[in-house]
Amino acid sequence: MRNSTVLTVAAVLLGTSLAAGCGDDGATPGKQGEQPKTGSSDINPKPRESLRKGGTLRLSIQQWITQYNVGQTDGTQGDGASILALTQPALWFLDDNGVPAANPDVLAGAEVSKEGGAQVVTYRLNPKATWSDSTPITWQDFATQWKTRNGTDERFQVASTTGYDAITAVERGADDRTVKVTFKAPYADWRSLFDPLLPGAALDTPEEFNTGWIEKIPVWGGPWKLGTADKTTQTITVVPNEAYWGTKPLLDSVVFRALDAAAITDAYLNNEIDQAPGREADAYRRLAGAADTAIRTGGRWDETQLTVGRNGPLADERVRQAVANAIDRTALAAAQSAGLPFKVNTIGNHFFMPSQDGYRDNSGDTGTFDAARAKQQLDQAGWAASADGKTRTKDGGTLKLVYVVNSRGSTDLPQLVQNMLAQVGIAVELRKVPSNDFFSKYVNIGAFDLTSFRNVDNIFPSLLFPVYRSDGEQNYGKVGAPEIDKLLDQAGAETDRGKAVDLLNQADVLLWKAGHSVPLFQTPQISAVRPGLANFGAFGLRSDRQYVDVGWTR
Repeated sequence: MRNSTVLTVAAVLLGTSLAAGCGDDGATPGKQGEQPKTGSSDINPKPRESLRKGGTLRLSIQQWITQYNVGQTDGTQGDGASILALTQPALWFLDDNGVPAANPDVLAGAEVSKEGGAQVVTYRLNPKATWSDSTPITWQDFATQWKTRNGTDERFQVASTTGYDAITAVERGADDRTVKVTFKAPYADWRSLFDPLLPGAALDTPEEFNTGWIEKIPVWGGPWKLGTADKTTQTITVVPNEAYWGTKPLLDSVVFRALDAAAITDAYLNNEIDQAPGREADAYRRLAGAADTAIRTGGRWDETQLTVGRNGPLADERVRQAVANAIDRTALAAAQSAGLPFKVNTIGNHFFMPSQDGYRDNSGDTGTFDAARAKQQLDQAGWAASADGKTRTKDGGTLKLVYVVNSRGSTDLPQLVQNMLAQVGIAVELRKVPSNDFFSKYVNIGAFDLTSFRNVDNIFPSLLFPVYRSDGEQNYGKVGAPEIDKLLDQAGAETDRGKAVDLLNQADVLLWKAGHSVPLFQTPQISAVRPGLANFGAFGLRSDRQYVDVGWTR
């Protein structure tokens, strides 16, 4: 599932394959194929008319969803954002290459023009588009989304102002169904905004924006609506929106169930859910040979990243750089690959995936595994090594970092990172925290030294700007630099893609040097699904089209 409005993050839920390190668990590297190219998909495509109407799709999610407003600070968790996107108007759908095309159910068209030196985008809405409270979807919903997310009113606890802060006005066009959006300067990723569109009347006050979407979706305007949410059983069900004017879902319902990582494979094998990830060796081994199962693979924008804070010892850039140099990313990717049908790619870029247009490996010396360089960086920062090299001290304090780990996930990756950092004298405490608190009470407020999670579906580069700006709302570690901010501003205003890509790669070089974070590997997209399920599986860069085409074969 994807959301194209705001950075979506998922807690890293890694299985037993990493525990094996780089040892041989039966896989022969020479027989492994290459990881599917970014953008490849495998969804068993079938025409809607060939599928039967009705039925239920049962899926797992990582945690109970608390905040559904994706514009709010706590609304960036990937599963919640994806469920929300099913219930709200989607302006765009992405093709296999991640290129957006208008969703005719909602958007009749959008044109870009210039007025003076300003960029103007005129949206024309489908005249049938209506919210669940029977009010029409109009320009005013765009205006409210802009006003609540542009950062001018601090009472609105926004997840990101990127793009919305580049707008100077949102006005009525020729009629209520026409929207005129004026930007200060050219803005390349304007299609990333207002998608999904949310009902202005349900978030136009700070109270409604911040708390009105907690554990509920008050108004909907997409093909689905929230049916039931049972906190006791940790299940959330969406059902078709009977008032939806556009393409209606084939399925009767989609049921989402919060499960621990270790329980997902068993739930699938017990026929309790219809899809399970096979990106870990043990899960893949059990799923690949299971009855009534198809394995579908693709290349998604899916990065597993180590995020680095700047508290205590990490305030020194040299210590952050030492962390990056002490981590053997190639070994981590090899460990992740063991037992899988293909090798897992390491990532040398904060904005693009390997094989994606624009990708360059900018990791350089900072991102290269070099224990000697890491030790030198720590020496220069004043952290003296003990006689046995196992600890480092400075001004009477010991160099120790806290690695915050989601309790629903495996500690395999954190333990490998812990062991690697120990080799250069950096002690790491692994601190497991409740899954439902992982983001809201730890990651989102920067209460960590190190943490890891997946960033997914950031096909529009500007979605990552709040992660990498010095004052970005999603820069959880608060690591940045004015030079990076300037390059991001320039890239955001550059409509020539080639020039924008070059600016982003320049910013990426500086991100590596600043020790902002360590991209580890492109998380493989391997999905075990029931073979009778059509238009579903590994979506790659393409949109899932809000599951309206997903169905069961006859």
